Amino acid sequence: MPELPAFDVMTATCPSRTSLARVANKWTAMVVIALSADRMRFRDLRATVDGISSKVLTETLRDLERDGIVIRHVYAEVPPRVEYELTALGRTLHAPIHALGSWAEDHISEVLAARESYDARQCP
Repeated sequence: MPELPAFDVMTATCPSRTSLARVANKWTAMVVIALSADRMRFRDLRATVDGISSKVLTETLRDLERDGIVIRHVYAEVPPRVEYELTALGRTLHAPIHALGSWAEDHISEVLAARESYDARQCP
């Protein structure tokens, strides 16, 4: 059996770097959090992820589908119905992304205070 290469996100040519960039994207994180509960239709996802445009949501879903994180279900109905859900691989992202989201909510007051302090030092 061939030996797997050692992946290192700190190496510029490592494919794991593109994967990290994808999951570190703010829209990816929000879509994963939104889909963690259940399948969702596009319009429901767009309403849940406040501020995302249709174009960006479409691009994000396509990228996540390509990476095996999201699966797209198309139903032959009139009108057509499409739903998105996390794959088994995508579900492995929920805990770390949820933890980051919780950290952001729990520490936003400290971050805002640090920004204010930094900005005050920058402007005479």
